[in-house]
Amino acid sequence: MKDIVLEIFESGCRKHKVGDRFRYPSGIGKLCPWLIDSANVMIRVLQQDGRLGWSYKGTPYEKVINKDGLTTEFVRCPDPTTSGVVLKISATKRKRAAKSKDE
Repeated sequence: MKDIVLEIFESGCRKHKVGDRFRYPSGIGKLCPWLIDSANVMIRVLQQDGRLGWSYKGTPYEKVINKDGLTTEFVRCPDPTTSGVVLKISATKRKRAAKSKDE
């Protein structure tokens, strides 16, 4: 399982500002329901170390695929107006907890 961080990458929305970051799943209550619903399938794929086939090469949305344990994906909310939001999803290897002296 991977750790997931959600970051507002582009925004025309008053609620979400570029650079805002949220941990998944603890921070999803702070995200617009439309945005998180758009991202859910991609989040599930990345959590399980999966990959989505497109790369967006040569665009601002070009993905990182397993570079030093990091994989990224981008998703846009369904708002068709200039208020739309692009979310960057970053998945990283979950760090193992340090063993205690008693183990």
